[in-house]
Amino acid sequence: MKNTSYYPAPTTTMSLYMKNVNGIPLLTREEEYELAVRWYDDKDLDAAHQLVVSNLRFVVKVAYEYVHYGLKLMDLIQEGNIGLMQAVKKFNPYKGYRLISYAVWWIRAYIQNFIIKSWSLVKIGTTQAQKKLFYKMKQVKNALGIDETSEEDISAIAGELDVNDDVVREMDQRLAGRDLSLNATLGNDDEATYIDFVSEDPVQESILIDEEERHNLKDDIRQALKSLNEKESYIITHRVMAEKGMTLQEIADEFGISRERVRQIEVGALKKLRNIPQISHYREDV
Repeated sequence: MKNTSYYPAPTTTMSLYMKNVNGIPLLTREEEYELAVRWYDDKDLDAAHQLVVSNLRFVVKVAYEYVHYGLKLMDLIQEGNIGLMQAVKKFNPYKGYRLISYAVWWIRAYIQNFIIKSWSLVKIGTTQAQKKLFYKMKQVKNALGIDETSEEDISAIAGELDVNDDVVREMDQRLAGRDLSLNATLGNDDEATYIDFVSEDPVQESILIDEEERHNLKDDIRQALKSLNEKESYIITHRVMAEKGMTLQEIADEFGISRERVRQIEVGALKKLRNIPQISHYREDV
């Protein structure tokens, strides 16, 4: 499989690490499945190792989402790598989805737990409201167009997150002044800055997840078509799902019925599909 590099040529410790992980080819769906089965069924450590190293670049992508908390990027990556290893350990290839679709939640969980533990000498707290605030505060402030937080803003944020004003006020004070400039260097002995590694390319993790969702949707639709009669299934397959769908008139000629009747059957078939649970939960834009 063609290797895709997201980062500039190596000049520092961090970029040397990126050169190494970008040099590891991505696995195809078939290669990943074979390795995952070898690990899941036979506990083949070599297969597990290949699954981990082939996904290291995705950990870096996730880690970059958290650099504004002021912690060292390599520390975040290290924690994310532990999360990736846990994901591989528990991954079940027979469920039909790609490893990264499952692993991203483990990667985020380990990075977030590390941030919570490392954020301050004064314990941030572990209540559900505090955790929610810690990771959502900046997102909500940006959505509401808030730079410096006023009392009115605190009430607005509290309402948005469904928590008490005092909780928001305390967390805002703790977070104040901790933004990290993208022009800051990666470390004391590093000349490269964070912005050197920012890529405008699509996040591969998101691409794989979207691809997986489309693949699962097609499988679910294929199963759902079995609930339709012959005409309904034909119309959905050749008119709705086909890349270049047949016209109403072409289908009408095929079955010897009117164009209006074809349209009515199509509407009824789509209604049936929308009422099937495994189809209805997908976004309309998939």
